[in-house]
Formats: sequence, C-alpha cells, structure tokens
Amino acid sequence: MNVVSPKTKRVNGIDVNYLMDTIDAVAAEPKKGMVAFAVKSAWKGQTKSEHTVASYTLGGAMIARSFKVACDEPVELCGENTAANPQELLMSALNACMMVGYVAGCAVRGIVLERLELETSGELDLRGFLGIDETAKPGYDALRVKVRIKGDGTPEQFREVHQAVLKTSPNYFNIVRPIPVEATLSIW
Repeated sequence: MNVVSPKTKRVNGIDVNYLMDTIDAVAAEPKKGMVAFAVKSAWKGQTKSEHTVASYTLGGAMIARSFKVACDEPVELCGENTAANPQELLMSALNACMMVGYVAGCAVRGIVLERLELETSGELDLRGFLGIDETAKPGYDALRVKVRIKGDGTPEQFREVHQAVLKTSPNYFNIVRPIPVEATLSIW
C-alpha cells in the first residue's frame, strides 16, 4: 500500500496524518481501539419511533454526543410516512459505514475522490413478517450493493480499496455474518 507523504494534510476531507497516528496508537495499544456504541429507542405512536444516541466509549473513555433519528413506515405498511423505515435505515447504516471505508481507504492511498455513491437494495416477503406463511423468511435472501466511484485512482487501486472495505467494514461484517443478539424483556 502506498501511503501519502507526511506533508499531505487532508485527502477527501480526511486528516491522513491523524488517521495514521490513530492506526499506530491502536496497533501499539489495542485497548485504545475498543469502541462501544449504544442507541436507546422509544415508541412514538403508530409505527413511529425515535432513536437517541447520547454517548459512545472509545478506549475506555465516554464521549458525549446528542443525536436523534426518526423512523416510521410508509402509509401502505400502517405508518404515516414521516421518516425512513427500519429497512431503509439498515441499508443507510450499511452504506454509510462502507462509505467511510472507501473515503478513508482512498485518502491513505492519496487517491482524490470526485464522486462516490452506494446504492443498496433487497426484497422482503411480507408473509414472513406478517406471520402468514412459516416458510417465508421475514428477512432478506440477499442484499445488493452497487458502488460507483470516481477519482484519480487506477482501476486496480479502486479494486484494492473495495476489497479492503469488504474486509474491514463493521456493518458489512455484521450483515454478511450472523452475530448473536441477546434480547431480554422487562415488563413495567
């Protein structure tokens, strides 16, 4: 991998020196790379929900944040169509995580991007979600991600970045490989 020279400050909006310093720090002391995220969700009536991010933990230190994400279903699925639905948010989260990988991967290679788009799609069988047919899966058989990238990199460099993203994107990893989810129930 050819890395940009120390003289280069920013590529694609990424501070490459800071990124490389972070990589070196985590490589030297893995505990600095431990990160934990949490989201609290609340029902807001009908099919609407609000999801709150208050903080995350990086290297054992809690860092305050304050974000809210709305979610709703289309009218045809009993919602009011006031926000993206859970499937669209899932695909958005996958695209956003992968996009960070493409931008950073290109930046450390000195590739200046002109354009980057990810488009993810998939089909669900509502019979599974609605409990109509036990043989119908409530989830996807497959998702398709189309990546369109343009910049001053060579096709080979872009293929290298693409493979790196598929290998290192947390959300890509979590979707293509089942991970355990421990769900508990508390009754108020």
